[in-house]
Amino acid sequence: MPTDTAQPNQQRALSWLALLASSGTLLCCALPILLVSLGFGAVVATLTTSLPILVTLAEYEAWMFSVSALLLGATAWTLWVRPQQCPGDPQLAARCAQASVWNKRVFWMASVVWMVGLTATYLLLPIRNLIGI
Repeated sequence: MPTDTAQPNQQRALSWLALLASSGTLLCCALPILLVSLGFGAVVATLTTSLPILVTLAEYEAWMFSVSALLLGATAWTLWVRPQQCPGDPQLAARCAQASVWNKRVFWMASVVWMVGLTATYLLLPIRNLIGI
């Protein structure tokens, strides 16, 4: 019985870890780009002065995107490829199904956050140059 309840907990941990990692991509890369684009360069300067970790995150952005993509892949694998086994007890089965729904929601939220960060960091400038803006 412990293996039945351990799987949703593992999925939950991977989902939240993927969300945390993909949020780091927003903090290091997408947020400063957005603020500078909107004319708030002074805010970015203040943020990097107040939170020097943002500079460190920006230096290792390729690693951050790679690790967060791997975490998202592992999360997707545990949610869809690996069959989930819920307990036979109806009450525990309902909790297991509810945890599965929330794990998928957190996964999709993390995926959207990651895609926004990837777009802002790597795709916007080439698209802008292609369009000629």
